[in-house]
Amino acid sequence: MRRRVVAGVSGSPGSLAVLHRGAAEARLRGAELWVVLAWQAPGGGLGSRTSSRDVLYPACRAAAVERLRQALDGAFGAGGPGVTLAGQAVRGTPGAALVDAVRDADDLLVVGAGPRGPLLGALRPSVARYCLTHAPCPVLAVPPNPLEAQLASAHRRNAWHVPLDTRELT
Repeated sequence: MRRRVVAGVSGSPGSLAVLHRGAAEARLRGAELWVVLAWQAPGGGLGSRTSSRDVLYPACRAAAVERLRQALDGAFGAGGPGVTLAGQAVRGTPGAALVDAVRDADDLLVVGAGPRGPLLGALRPSVARYCLTHAPCPVLAVPPNPLEAQLASAHRRNAWHVPLDTRELT
């Protein structure tokens, strides 16, 4: 069995950095790159008994597969990553899906270490922290790109209608 680099993506801009780092690590290790996107149907967890479950499931899965395709195309284009590539859209929570995708201690798990403020930390658990705690292999947490923080700041400024100070651009 060949060694694997498992990269977790969500379709966010930070996923591009994770994919590029995962591909670079796979090339260095002579490993395959496995890309995993976790998804959940709206309205509850895996045991949800909503009446619309049967109708929503195929649509949610198709949307997750399309998001995975877009992430891979956005990161690598038609040329591909230069290593053997496999993609999976897995139903489940992101941390658990990524840890389950790891085969053994020789694999490498690459995840994004997105920006964590006190409010976001209280609302949504950290996938990177979950993986660091539960994965049986090394975990590489890729920090967010500084440009993402600037973009988020610009979005907040626009949402609050705060004028742009042009001195900030120099």
